[in-house]
Amino acid sequence: MGKSIIVAGGGAAGMCAAIYAARNGASVTIIEKNSVLGKKLSMTGNGRCNLTNLDMREECFNPSARARMKEWLSTYGVEDVISFFKSMGVVVKSEEGYIYPVSGQAMSVVNALLNEINRLGITVNLGEQVKGVKCLEGGKVLLNTNKAEYEADAVILSMGALSGAKGTMSTGDGYYICKNIGMTVKDTHPALVGFKVAEGEIMPSAGVRATAEVSFILGGEVLASEHGEVQLSSDGISGIPVMQASREVIRFVEEKKPVYAVLDFFPDYDESDFNALKADMLRLKDERTLEEFLQGFANSGITDMVLGRMKLGRKMKMKNISVSMAECILDTYRNVKIAIDSSYGYQASQVTTGGISLGDIGSDFSCKTAPGIYCVGELLDVDGRCGGYNLQFAWTSGCIAGCAASL
Repeated sequence: MGKSIIVAGGGAAGMCAAIYAARNGASVTIIEKNSVLGKKLSMTGNGRCNLTNLDMREECFNPSARARMKEWLSTYGVEDVISFFKSMGVVVKSEEGYIYPVSGQAMSVVNALLNEINRLGITVNLGEQVKGVKCLEGGKVLLNTNKAEYEADAVILSMGALSGAKGTMSTGDGYYICKNIGMTVKDTHPALVGFKVAEGEIMPSAGVRATAEVSFILGGEVLASEHGEVQLSSDGISGIPVMQASREVIRFVEEKKPVYAVLDFFPDYDESDFNALKADMLRLKDERTLEEFLQGFANSGITDMVLGRMKLGRKMKMKNISVSMAECILDTYRNVKIAIDSSYGYQASQVTTGGISLGDIGSDFSCKTAPGIYCVGELLDVDGRCGGYNLQFAWTSGCIAGCAASL
């Protein structure tokens, strides 16, 4: 008879761990405090579920995790993920390296996992919250919930972190449980998240999407720079490049350091090209108004923001504006400086930075301080860029831990 394994948490990593353990012949029980498994997974990738990324490198993860990620990805990488889902009937496609289910629906991924869980005879206990876990003499592990007590050969903790909408019930329960078995929890922050701007900052009155390079600066230091479609609203700044950069910026923002976002709305122009563009624009310095002069230069919402910051009226005649002033206006589109106040918080973030120290985790995701206990997924101090990297880690950690615990 196979080993008995309890998986605490029914997210991506937990379901993956349960499936691999059951495929190895283990008797598996999943305990999940939500009313369904895969609640957060069903929302990922704007409901499309970005499973992984063909450009999978350890450099795409937080610096403290990179050495370990190189090892783990060599054990279970992108092709393994694609094969795993193929084994459950999920057809995938690549969109510039981003791997999605052909269905375009995250629920098709969740349903495939649920079908496999059912096929393997895995027991699922919903609406049950894990309260604690401890090692027993003889190598067994005892797990307590708000409803019952369970004894097993191994326990895999896959309880997520603090990120996710309120309905996902992402409350970081695992941190407390891991501390109680001697593990170290590094300070946590929301990541892959947008930012609220400081009070008084002039922003577009309606939402605007625009390609830009965004750099976050503190004093004279550039904390992070990213390029892509930025989203601006009346009170904040978001979009994939902002979220990518947030992993490097969030700690300073939460410490209330004076962090600024600097936006360049002409990121594909070098200095020479932009000077030539300005020269072409200045030929239009005639009877037209400033608004008319700029209407083909940039998004009207961005123009309103730029002129508002410069305290310039849109109806000013270009003939009354000096050449140097006109150049200054155009140059401002490459240097819009916005003071950051705070992030949108854990509920708006995709992942959590920090968590269980990797120094407490073995190569098979076993807990060094508590034999028979494993930690996987977002509980750990591992976070990656947008684009399938965090789900790759969920599948990687789930597979390795599920296999190790069951053998």
